Amino acid sequence: MAKELKFGPPGDEWTFDKESKVYDLTRGRASPSLCLQSTHGLPGISFTLAPALSALVVVDMQNFFLHPRCYDHPSGLAAVDKTIDVVRKCREVGIKIIWLNWGLTEEDVVSMPAATQRSFSRNLITLSLDEKQRRDGFGSDMGDGRGRLLMAGSWNADIYDPLKEVSLPESDIFCDKNRISGLWNSETPLGKALAANRIRTLLFTGVNTDQCVLGTLSDAYYQGFDCIMVEDCCGTPTPGGQDVSIYNTSKLFGFVVDSKHFCESQVTL
Repeated sequence: MAKELKFGPPGDEWTFDKESKVYDLTRGRASPSLCLQSTHGLPGISFTLAPALSALVVVDMQNFFLHPRCYDHPSGLAAVDKTIDVVRKCREVGIKIIWLNWGLTEEDVVSMPAATQRSFSRNLITLSLDEKQRRDGFGSDMGDGRGRLLMAGSWNADIYDPLKEVSLPESDIFCDKNRISGLWNSETPLGKALAANRIRTLLFTGVNTDQCVLGTLSDAYYQGFDCIMVEDCCGTPTPGGQDVSIYNTSKLFGFVVDSKHFCESQVTL
């Protein structure tokens, strides 16, 4: 029986060493590389990625989801400092940073599918949310200087301040999205950015784990990208949503790591 297994087409394949239990995702770019320990799935599994082919995708870490003026999100806030640590580690090892956020245009508001509109029109349906959490649908004025709901350029759609402070406009990539997933087709801003930068491996952080994070991650998987969830840099208020998302990612979509293992990993030259 072969010691090494190969997965994928020539030139874009993974290899797996059965003795060391290490997946190689570098596509032959063995130098420099970063080896990470998987925290879920089969025991003892590690994987090696090439920073030059990799990007960290920070999903929806915006005022709308994290700032107490808009939302009560303890698990999302708990992920902020660890995400900052991961961003800094990515800069150290040469992994690209991508900020993926809701940022709607007037055309988006008009053309939004009914199912997506309903998801963000809860107040129109229940009439029971208090004013602080008022949601009258995409583009509606949230009041109190918060701007129109998830419109590009509004305060509520801006990156949450502690994370905005570590973003670098001159080198990071900033992508707006108009669906739960930022990769619902290859022509989205994120899809174009990944193609332009020849990215193959994606690390995911953000909110909500089981919605926009998993939606984008699963679409990335369907399109053939390597997918890695940084579990403690994700958060969701959905009961059981975190555990199910982690389970499905480790079993089906790719790999799961935590911020401690990621930040302690060393580049091999």
